[in-house]
Order: sequence, then structure tokens, then C-alpha cells
Amino acid sequence: MESISLSSFYHYVFVCFVSLFPPVNPFGTALIVGPFLKGQTHAKRIQAAGAIALYCLSICLVVTMVGGFFFKIFGISIPVVQIAGGILIARMGFSILTAVDPSEDQEKVVDQKVSSREKSLKSMLFYPLAFPTTTGGGTIAVLMALSANSYHSNPGIYLFNLLATAVACAIMALVIFLCYSLTPTILDKLNSQALSVFNKLSGFLTFCVGIQIMVDGVLGVAKILIKH
Repeated sequence: MESISLSSFYHYVFVCFVSLFPPVNPFGTALIVGPFLKGQTHAKRIQAAGAIALYCLSICLVVTMVGGFFFKIFGISIPVVQIAGGILIARMGFSILTAVDPSEDQEKVVDQKVSSREKSLKSMLFYPLAFPTTTGGGTIAVLMALSANSYHSNPGIYLFNLLATAVACAIMALVIFLCYSLTPTILDKLNSQALSVFNKLSGFLTFCVGIQIMVDGVLGVAKILIKH
């Protein structure tokens, strides 16, 4: 990008947003996160979805600004981040698959159950729901590539590109919020049997996503070793 204009700004925002969409996959990820928000009041769901979206935006902005420098300091490569994130996501999926049917606990005290659920949800908002489930190794890789692509010898153009990337991240965070806040409402309309089936499918999908990310990381490490 050799000049600064409103049209070029919109174009760069669009390019960044389209690049971020596949690894974040807000619609698909909402089906994974949805079961964790189910059972909360509408206000709590909105609050949780907003917190996750804000965490995701913070992660994206930090990675865009200092991500490459941070990973170089600790000698961490993107494939290693993918392997670690994949293991964590697969573990979360496995826990969903092996969870006891919530209908079996209906005889317990409701207030204690709700309080425990809210406390558990708060502890999961950043990890693992925001990172690495929503913004994981793939998102970090894309952001680092966009950050590198944004570099320009002209400081004005460089800041212009970074601003466009930040705007794209903000739009993505808004999409995440909308998807995550609406999905639990849809899940509430399912009966207990359909919800149980959905939870198991969601857990299996989460497990598969984690394995896939881990495999991508292993392949990335293998490529690095081959090059050396």
C-alpha cells in the first residue's frame, strides 16, 4: 500500500477481516461455546459473551502490536502454540463427552447449583473459551502475518495499516459477541434429549478441532525440522 485514502483503508480492513474469519470461525465456535453458557440468565449470557469478545479483542490487539516480538523473546514458534492449544481444546471436548447428564442432578439444591455454575463459567471466560477455543494458534498465525504485512518504511502508512487491522479485530469481536449471545437462546428451545445429543456432538466436534489443531502444529514443527 503506497498511499493513504479512505477507500484503501476500507479495503485493508476487509482483507484483514476475511483473513481472520476462517481461524476464528465465530459461527462454528459458537456451537462449541454455547453449551457452556446454557443455564445462565439472559443477562449473564450477554455479560459472558461480552467478556469473551473483549478478551478476544485484547488478544488480537496485543498479538498484532507485540506478538512477534513476544514469541521471539521466549523462543516460541506458532506450531508449538498450535500443539499446546490443540491439546487444551481436545481436553475440553473430552470433558464434554464424558460429562454426566445434567438431568441426573435435578434433585440438588438449585441455588447452590446456579452459584457454582456461575463461578465455574467466570473462571473459563478467558481460558479456555476466549483462548484457545475462539482465538487460538491459527488466529495468532494470521495476525502475525498481517502484522508483518502491515510493515512499511513510511511510519504514517505503517500506523495506517495497524489501525485497519485493529478495526478488523474490533469487527470480529462484535461478530463473536453476537454469535455467542444468540446461540444459547437457540439451545434453550431444544428439549432435554435433543440438547443431550447436541452436547455430545459439540463435545466430539471440540475434541476433533483440538486434535486437528494439534496435528497442524506437529506438521509445522516437522517442516521446521526438515528445513534445518
